[in-house]
Amino acid sequence: MSILTRWEPFHELRHETGQMRRFQRAMDRLFGRWGIDLPQWSALAVSYPAVNVWENDDFVWAEAELPGLKLTDLEITVSADNQLTIKGTRQQAALEKAEWHRQERTFGGFGRTFQLPVSMDAGKVEARLENGILTIKMAKSPAAKPRKIPVKAE
Repeated sequence: MSILTRWEPFHELRHETGQMRRFQRAMDRLFGRWGIDLPQWSALAVSYPAVNVWENDDFVWAEAELPGLKLTDLEITVSADNQLTIKGTRQQAALEKAEWHRQERTFGGFGRTFQLPVSMDAGKVEARLENGILTIKMAKSPAAKPRKIPVKAE
C-alpha cells in the first residue's frame, strides 16, 4: 500500500539544524532588504492547494480547498500509474483606479500530483466544485477492491 506524503524538497536540509539555520538567516537577510517574509511564502508554496485524500471499499476521495476558482480554471487527471494531478490558474483581481496595500493571496498557475494508494478506473472519476471545495470521487479498479474469500471446511 502506498502512503501519501507532502512533497518537501528541503526536508533533509531542515534536519541539518546548523546548516539550515545559517542558510535561513542568510536568505532572510537577502530577501528582508526588499520586505519579503521568505519563511511564510516558502511554507505556502509546497502546500497549495491544501488537499485531503481518503478511501473506502469502493472509492478513493480527494478534497482540495480552492476558493474563488471555477471548474473551468482547473485540470484534473488520473493516470494509469495511479497518479492524481490537480492543476489550475488563479487569476489576479483586476482593479480599476485602485492601489494594492496588501496582497497575500497568490495568483497564477499551480499544480499538485499525488500517488494514489490503489489503481483507479479512469473512466469512473467525478469532480465537483462547490463553495470553494473541489471534491474528486475516483472508483477503484476491480482488481484493487478487497475480495472476501470463502473458507470451506473439510
